[in-house]
Amino acid sequence: MIYFLGIDVSKSTLDLALVDGGIVISEQQIPNEKSSLKSYLKQVKQSMNLSFNQLVVCMEHTGIYNYRALEVLHKSKIKVCLEPALQIKQSQGMTRGKNDQVDAQRIALYAYKNRSQLSFWQPQRPVFQHLKSLLTLRERLITAKTQLGVPLNEAVGYVEPSIVKSMMLSTEPILKAITKQLKKVEAQLLELVKKDIVIKTQFDHATSVPGIGKITALNMIIRTDGFERIKEAKKFACYAGVAPFKHQSGTSIRGRARVSRLANMTMKKLLHLAAMSAIQSSGELKLFYQRKVADGKNKMSVLNAVRNKLISRVFACVKEQRDYKIIYQHALA
Repeated sequence: MIYFLGIDVSKSTLDLALVDGGIVISEQQIPNEKSSLKSYLKQVKQSMNLSFNQLVVCMEHTGIYNYRALEVLHKSKIKVCLEPALQIKQSQGMTRGKNDQVDAQRIALYAYKNRSQLSFWQPQRPVFQHLKSLLTLRERLITAKTQLGVPLNEAVGYVEPSIVKSMMLSTEPILKAITKQLKKVEAQLLELVKKDIVIKTQFDHATSVPGIGKITALNMIIRTDGFERIKEAKKFACYAGVAPFKHQSGTSIRGRARVSRLANMTMKKLLHLAAMSAIQSSGELKLFYQRKVADGKNKMSVLNAVRNKLISRVFACVKEQRDYKIIYQHALA
C-alpha cells in the first residue's frame, strides 16, 4: 500500500483526495456516477504509473450513496475500507472548518495514519442484501402503522365520537393495506431463508433459544454477515450496545459500569424485546431475573445481563451447530 485515496461521498458528487507519503498530491471532484469514477481511476493509473494493488480507498459509511463507488472499486479489485464517520472525526483531534474537499483530505490522511490497522470491506452476499432491504421495509411499515394507529386509539373517549369515526373511516383502509403488506414482506423473508441452507441452519439454531424470535434472529444473522464478520458474542454485545464498560478515573471518579450509546439501536431494541419475552415466559432466565431483583439488583442492569445471556447462547448454538438445550452436557464431559 503506497497511495491512499479518500472519497467524501454525497448524493450527487464524489470529492477525491490522493495521498502519497502523508502528503496530498491531487484533489478532484467528479459526479457520483460509475463512468466518472472509472475514468478517474484510469487517469490516476496512467498518470501515476501505479497498479491498483498499491492503492487503498477509504470512505465514510453513508449507506446507499456508497453503492456505485463500491461496485466499481470491487470490480477493479481495489482495496476499500468503510469507516464510521464518527471514528474518522474523533481521530483528527481538534479541527476547524469543514467542506467536502477538506473532508476528502481528512479521510485520506486517516487511512494513511492508520494503514497498519485498516480492515478491508467485503461485499455481502446478494441474499443478505435482499434480506436487509426487506427488513428495512418491514420496519418502515411498522413505523407507519404505529403512527397512524396509536393516535386513533388515544382519541377514543377524548375526542368527539363523530370526529373519531370520520378519522377511522379514512385511516382503516390504509392500516389494512399496511397489515397485508407486512404479511407479504414477512413471507418473502421466510422464503429467502428457506432457499439458503446456511442461513436456514443458523436461523433454526438461533430461534431455538427461548426469547429469540424470527426477526431478532434474522437481524443477528445479517448484522454479522452470517456470523463471519462478527464471530464473538462479546464483540456483538458491544456492537448492539449491551456490553457494560467501566467508568473510573483515579480516585475521584468511581462510577458504575455503563453501556455505551454508540450502538446499533435497532439491534438493541430487538434484544430488549427478546429479553422481556424471556423473563416473562417460564424458564431459567425468568428465575434468574427474579432472583437478582430480589437480591436488590437494579432491574435494568439485570435485564441487560439477560440480553447478554441471549447473545451468548445464540452464538454458542450457531458456532457448535446445534439447537439450544436447557440441560446441555458437553460432548467431552
